[in-house]
Amino acid sequence: MQSRRLLAALLCAASMLYAAAAAAQAWPAKPIRLMVPFPPGGSTDIVARIVAQKLGERLGQSLVIENRGGAGGTIGTAVIAKAAPDGYNLAIASTSTHVVAPAVYPKLDYDAVKDFAPISLIAVSPYLLVVNTSVPAKTLKELIDLAKQKPGKLNYASAGVGSTTHIAMEMLKAVSGTYMLHIPYNGNGPAGTAVVSGQVDILFGSLPALLPHAKSGRVRALAVGTPKRSSSLPEVPTVAESGYAGFDASLWLALMAPAGTPQPILDRLQKEIISIVGTPETREALDKAGAEPLTSTPAELAAMIRDGVAKYTPVIRAAGIKPE
Repeated sequence: MQSRRLLAALLCAASMLYAAAAAAQAWPAKPIRLMVPFPPGGSTDIVARIVAQKLGERLGQSLVIENRGGAGGTIGTAVIAKAAPDGYNLAIASTSTHVVAPAVYPKLDYDAVKDFAPISLIAVSPYLLVVNTSVPAKTLKELIDLAKQKPGKLNYASAGVGSTTHIAMEMLKAVSGTYMLHIPYNGNGPAGTAVVSGQVDILFGSLPALLPHAKSGRVRALAVGTPKRSSSLPEVPTVAESGYAGFDASLWLALMAPAGTPQPILDRLQKEIISIVGTPETREALDKAGAEPLTSTPAELAAMIRDGVAKYTPVIRAAGIKPE
């Protein structure tokens, strides 16, 4: 009896493996959903659309982008965590959804590690500190001096409580010893609109979303969050150059699938992403958008998540950031 059960179990496992392999071989046979867990217009959306078009062309099926923002990107991300692992559900993951969220949300609807199969990085984007042109500060030093003169009078936007734009500003406040009022929005796009229109004074947002506004003069760029200057705005100094050595705030964007997605599909996706991001056309498009093209192995991406959690968790706890 025991041997029969073992044989039945082995046959069942073999059948499942065969079915998975057959499904992977036929994939993709229909359009693929690509979840962008932020509203249109932000850096995640901009980069996703650049890559989605090329990936769809290579796979012979369109990638249908679904923007579902809210709660620092966790709402849309949770949808994909629970979606069928069949290769037809993908997500753009980021520092916000997989590094910051686990530290901010004690009852997160997904496990950032166990519920996802990492595929590859796509790009890394600096954060850009900008102010509305009505703010009388031409440099980061002038902004900090102004904030110290009038604590709480200046306000800043973010893509939501616990978002990476929120954390970046908290990091700046901590190293500069300043207090500025936080006004959260539902994504990078709305936050950018708020600072351009003068609803808020400051935004430490992702460079791709803010680059057009900075170049047109609708906002004034004061500093870049990465250790090196951005080639998109070479005249703008870094926060480190402006007096805060070691400061580093950037956003990585990556492609992920639900855990359990067949390995042949994951391998194909990683191969295509590396090829796409390596093309001059895509690199130029990402560069123009203010994002640095960068791919990885699944293991490297998993390591970035672990390292990021170790970096951001102390900042989040020190600032007392909790979901609203």
